Amino acid sequence: MFRLQQQLPGRYRQATAEELAGWIAAAKAALGERLLVLGHHYQRDEVMAWADARGDSLALARLAASRPDAELIVFCGVHFMAESADVVTGPHQQVVLPDLNAGCSMADMADVDEVEAAWEDLATVTDVERIIPITYINSSAALKAFVGRHGGAVCTSSNARAVLAWALGDGPPPSMQRAPAERPRGDKVLFFPDQHLGRNTGYQMGWQAHDMAVWDPRRDLGGLDERTVKDATLLLWRGHCSVHQRFRPEHVAAFRAEHPDGLVFVHPECAHEVVEVADQVGSTDFIIRAVAAAPTGSVIAVGTEIHLVHRLAAETPDKTVVSLDPLVCPCATMFRIDAAHLAWILDGLVDGEVRNRIVVDPDTATWAKVALERMLAIS
Repeated sequence: MFRLQQQLPGRYRQATAEELAGWIAAAKAALGERLLVLGHHYQRDEVMAWADARGDSLALARLAASRPDAELIVFCGVHFMAESADVVTGPHQQVVLPDLNAGCSMADMADVDEVEAAWEDLATVTDVERIIPITYINSSAALKAFVGRHGGAVCTSSNARAVLAWALGDGPPPSMQRAPAERPRGDKVLFFPDQHLGRNTGYQMGWQAHDMAVWDPRRDLGGLDERTVKDATLLLWRGHCSVHQRFRPEHVAAFRAEHPDGLVFVHPECAHEVVEVADQVGSTDFIIRAVAAAPTGSVIAVGTEIHLVHRLAAETPDKTVVSLDPLVCPCATMFRIDAAHLAWILDGLVDGEVRNRIVVDPDTATWAKVALERMLAIS
């Protein structure tokens, strides 16, 4: 999705790395405790060098909410992450995104109009009161709100199994208070936007291929027949991560041929055939911990975004860390934020100008927060 980011003034486009660093440092010093700069794991090093905290999207959003003294939140990530931060932070806090075109191709593969249309189609062939919608956190606030309204929950790559177990029968924890609008859980899940996380989690829980079906929003009834829709337990949206889908079993085979004792760690957004042959599978934070815990001297191939792989290699010099695909490119949208955009945003804040503020409308924010809080209560 294109979001009309204005062109940076020539001062920033033509500045040297040293000049940009000086401007960023000066702006941070001037703003002091009013400012919190958050950096997602996949950001460039030139941006991460200035982050007050780094982590995954949910952890950073929750950190922002825990810092009410920080009136100005600069989220170096992508659009849906900044939206989540705006949903969970206080009304006195303002969230900005240094480049509005920093989006997520996966998140853009499911928009709320398509999901609402799918819901209507499903209602013609099955009881939607028995379908629980689950959205991966890599989705817009509008989709999180849809899930909140329809009794579902958000999930992350860390807690997808717990959320699916809740949706398909395991009771909520005692601490979870049921809102009046909530209904009993169901026997079918519509999972979006990443089919691979849904499929890998389903297999992990014991479901088989015949229990899952891929819903293609560009085809009538998702490209499925009525019987398939009724029989499937997991309806998986036809979406994927453009980076993680590049990793293939052949990459694993080539790495093992060169490094018979090497380790392969991949993200669950990878295709199932890759997950099957990896040594360990988990979220970004899981991969970071797994690399840290690996024995000294290990050779590790990591199947995730290249900036994180390079950072892991630099920060664990006692191990050899490489990309599972030597030719993998960085996430094109994560790559958009650079030191020039960060300097421009911060200079504006010093001057009292809040550029690129991300604001979720109150109704959407209310229901998105319901879905997020439901997830937190489950996991």
